[in-house]
Amino acid sequence: MVSIQSQHTIIPSSPTPNGKLFSLCEQTKLRTHAPLLYAYGNASLRSSLSPSSTLNCHVFHTLMISLGKALSIYYPLAGRLRFIDGSRWEINCNAKGALLIDAFCNGKSMYDFCGDDFLPTGLVSQLMPKIDYDAPLDDTPFLVVQVTRFNCGGFTIGVAMCRAVIDGMATIRFMNTWAKLARGESLDPSERFPCYDPSLLNSRALLPSKNVNNLHEHHLDIFGTPPPWLGTFRQDSRVAVQVVKLTKEQVNKLKMKAAIENGKSAPFSSFEIIAAILWRCVTKARYQGKGDQPTRLTTLVNCRNRLKPPLPDNYSGNAVFPTVTTCSFTDLMQNPLSSTVGKVKDAIARVDDRFVREALVCIRNTKDMDLVRYNVHYPAKSVLKGAFKGNPNLFIVSWMNFSYKFLDFGFGEPVHFGPGYMDSEGKAFVTNNVSGDGFNVAIALDSSHMDAFKKFFYEEIIQEVFVPISKL
Repeated sequence: MVSIQSQHTIIPSSPTPNGKLFSLCEQTKLRTHAPLLYAYGNASLRSSLSPSSTLNCHVFHTLMISLGKALSIYYPLAGRLRFIDGSRWEINCNAKGALLIDAFCNGKSMYDFCGDDFLPTGLVSQLMPKIDYDAPLDDTPFLVVQVTRFNCGGFTIGVAMCRAVIDGMATIRFMNTWAKLARGESLDPSERFPCYDPSLLNSRALLPSKNVNNLHEHHLDIFGTPPPWLGTFRQDSRVAVQVVKLTKEQVNKLKMKAAIENGKSAPFSSFEIIAAILWRCVTKARYQGKGDQPTRLTTLVNCRNRLKPPLPDNYSGNAVFPTVTTCSFTDLMQNPLSSTVGKVKDAIARVDDRFVREALVCIRNTKDMDLVRYNVHYPAKSVLKGAFKGNPNLFIVSWMNFSYKFLDFGFGEPVHFGPGYMDSEGKAFVTNNVSGDGFNVAIALDSSHMDAFKKFFYEEIIQEVFVPISKL
């Protein structure tokens, strides 16, 4: 239903530095691409650009020209990965360019095609560019963008960004810069000169040698093998994706209750509350009578301001590290929500300057980085042996600080932002909704668990929110 009209290699519009960039932090990331989907409704488009054929041409041309300008600033995104030392890689800043795809969907309006929630599966996945991972590493662009136009005048921008090159915060800075250039606006100095000095992170690995022998054991829980599934294997499993929603009012009430129950003087964050609810409800949905089943929650932490001294705000490589917390199914199901929130908060809080330094030494001393990448990003070994057999773990990614309002390319603000595709069981993305008064959670689970998860999720919110705080 979505047809590709043309493909264009976009190189930086002005000469860029050559050379290689190597970062220890980026060695733990996958070479796969994060799928970001932005949707723009026809109501936001400039009426002066009608008819639609003229409008469509103008949209794509504007995005093409401004992308070349943005790549001249974010020049590593125009490069390619290069293997070094077996399982490690570096960024080759060779200006090979990004790929921009022009696509068209005939016969349906954008909302008829995508639905109100833009569920990141099935039809909606056609709005994302397809990446050929069988191609040689140096032929795979870091950035691939698909612009899909609809008869109604709306369009989507599907952005596939290589995880091994850039993290979420830097990605949003790049997208904001691209949009600002498309609008014809001037950039401030921090936008014109992003920081690409990986030595700022690599140098932090220089710890006293007497500490090195204990580092690997200290970080086994992060880089080690996730807990396997102990329950009954299902040979006919498939992954289902759904979007569940919370209002800010609900989350604020949950934060207040959890803080009172835990006796915490420092408040919990919205992400900590949402992550705890998700973890509890996914566990309840998966439960098969084995209370001793271990389960691991993995989240990512932006370390820019957690380091001493902090990284520059405009550091544009990878500066996120995983943090995990593990407990049993019984622990999650029998203790109150505040207990789970406390586990999430403690796991995030321990990511400090020393944690990052020790993690970097661990990465530096590890020989098989492929194993580390699988342990961090994939749910359990039982999932990797061909067909899915079971997964007790959960990986939650926060896109809650990714603002909508700056992603106006000159045609209005987006009416939707979220993941464009999900197929990994046990993974969830948390975003703000477009109106700013709540949160959307896109989650992928075994299809046999999805209905139970949704039931527990909304029951948990109602139960926790409507118990008066005075009775705690």
